Amino acid sequence: MKRTFLFILLSIFFFSANAQINTNRVLTVGKNAFYFEDYILSIQYFNQVIKSKPYLAEPYLYRAMAKLNLDDYKGAENDLTFCLERNPFLIHAYLYRGIARQYSGDIEGAIKDYDKGLEFRPEDKQMLINKGIAYMQNKNYDSALVTLDLLTKYHPKFVQAYLTKGSACSEKGDTLAALADFNKSIELDKYFAPAYGQRALLFYHMGKYPEAATDFTEAIRLEPKQTGYYINRGLVRYYMNDLRGAMADYDAVMALDANNTIARFNRGLLREQVGDVYRAIEDFDVVIKNEPDNFMAIYNRAILNNEAHNYRNAAADLDTVLKEYPYFVPGYYFRSEIKRALRDLKGADADYWYAYDLEQKLRKEREKGKIITGKAILDAPDKNAKPEDDTAKKTREKSDKDIEKFNRLVVYDREEEIKSSYQNEIRGRVQDKQVKVDLQPQFILTYYEKTEDFDRTAARYDKTISDFNARAVLNMQLKATNNEAALTDLQAAYHFKSIDDYSLVIDRDANDAEAYFARALDFMVLQDLSEAIDDYNRVIALNPDFYLAYFNRAVVRYKLTELESVNDSRAPLTDPVKKRSHSYELIMQDYATVIQHLPDFVYARFNRANLLSLQKNHKAAISDYNEAIKQNPEFAEAYYNRGLTRLSIGDTQKGIADLSRAGELGMVDAYGIIKKMTAD
Repeated sequence: MKRTFLFILLSIFFFSANAQINTNRVLTVGKNAFYFEDYILSIQYFNQVIKSKPYLAEPYLYRAMAKLNLDDYKGAENDLTFCLERNPFLIHAYLYRGIARQYSGDIEGAIKDYDKGLEFRPEDKQMLINKGIAYMQNKNYDSALVTLDLLTKYHPKFVQAYLTKGSACSEKGDTLAALADFNKSIELDKYFAPAYGQRALLFYHMGKYPEAATDFTEAIRLEPKQTGYYINRGLVRYYMNDLRGAMADYDAVMALDANNTIARFNRGLLREQVGDVYRAIEDFDVVIKNEPDNFMAIYNRAILNNEAHNYRNAAADLDTVLKEYPYFVPGYYFRSEIKRALRDLKGADADYWYAYDLEQKLRKEREKGKIITGKAILDAPDKNAKPEDDTAKKTREKSDKDIEKFNRLVVYDREEEIKSSYQNEIRGRVQDKQVKVDLQPQFILTYYEKTEDFDRTAARYDKTISDFNARAVLNMQLKATNNEAALTDLQAAYHFKSIDDYSLVIDRDANDAEAYFARALDFMVLQDLSEAIDDYNRVIALNPDFYLAYFNRAVVRYKLTELESVNDSRAPLTDPVKKRSHSYELIMQDYATVIQHLPDFVYARFNRANLLSLQKNHKAAISDYNEAIKQNPEFAEAYYNRGLTRLSIGDTQKGIADLSRAGELGMVDAYGIIKKMTAD
């Protein structure tokens, strides 16, 4: 997706009060940022060009390319559609929209885009190979092979074409043709690691373990940091009864990626087999921490906890598994044994007879031709499903969630093996970070904020704050932020002294509301929340129209409420829920006052929306987020939180659209959530 750009360091010039920009220069800088794989930054530049000249096609094209690299496929597709509406002759736009649609699961739409692009450029290797893969995804292997044959005709020395064609033949079941294509790719480039990896997988599924081990070893020599090769060589060594070698391969993966769940899972199974119970539990603990919905790992941990006589932990794991797989009969029998060990004889009998009755019921369903899984009773088998070969009966791919295969080693998916072979590790793939799915926090008026990747000062401009700062009431400028910074020692010392100074002012004039406000801010940044609230109370008592004091009092009261909730949870004689509910009422009253008298102060609506969302009043929360976005269309945090709120009520399409917009505006973590929500 890269193109050759001129790398010239250019400044961005803004002219006059209308902030007119030199769009050519901004677009060039955006291209430079894209080339250097700083995708988030590049989007900010393309946004400026689009805002200034929305009729241009090119900035939409490049912004879409950046979004593709961030796995925001729907956002990329939308931008490419805008691009083609403005210029239907940009061939690359059809390629990239095809890619976006392909990743989003719209295979037919992707094929149409590739066909349209191929009308302009029939020999384009990228569109041909993508089209072939799209047909493979639809299990239309004959059409895939026709397309890939055309590709090899136009480009007879294109190694990747033979590798993809070999995969299509393998999926179709034509082992000999697949082997010939993999051999051809190695003949063309003996240093191409993915070709050895794919041929090794073919040997593995053919049961030719020595040949597979040799090819995986060569692939590792060529690409020693590719964890998939170690994982699959570990499987091969396991089937060659080389447990020591298999364990060494999984240890090697841990050295490269300590959180690799496939290697952890497999090593846990191997440790279980050799009786290393407690270290096996440790491996499954890590898997479950990284993948809380990995029910195979949870079930295996239940088995290990039973062996370690940790019956309560085993029972808890089984409860989790059976909630997800209500038709998994062995799970009920197993839980019956666990409950008996816990001397819960009544519960043990209930599970045993429930399992027995369920087993009889499912047997009758099978006699009717139904397919039984741990999750459901299906009317008919999958017509596209291929019968398992002998090797596949001993392993499963990570994408296989059949709980009956809980004790099978995991093979690094063939699709992932191909994908990883031509996907470079890129500096800008922020969507691969571990992201905590949580609302962006409330805004507060304060002096300090953490340095962010992008300066959103312009998007956060507020007239009320600006007018207050212009009066020079305080020694420092107030700013609205939801990313407060911790104080340095010098800053802390300054604010302690400032409290003393304002206290002297208040001693001289007890009716100085602004001095109380300034001292409240000092207390607040020093985390003396109770004193801060007391001072905000005095401000409001002296000047009921001091609405910024209402706002900060609400924020500080929320902070204090959350702290008190933690403490109250440890005190059995208190009623923390009732106490918190009363505090929330007071907070809501303050926000209502601010919104009534300062209707354009967007942060009050945002904070109130957050509180409503936390209280599960999603409809009211979305209404406030809507108003915040209406007032400030570039309010990234509001899009982000509205997206999460919509996801929580099942409105996935609008939720992802909001997260896409938040990412577009610089909210990096949005892309991680989009990736998680759209993952198969």
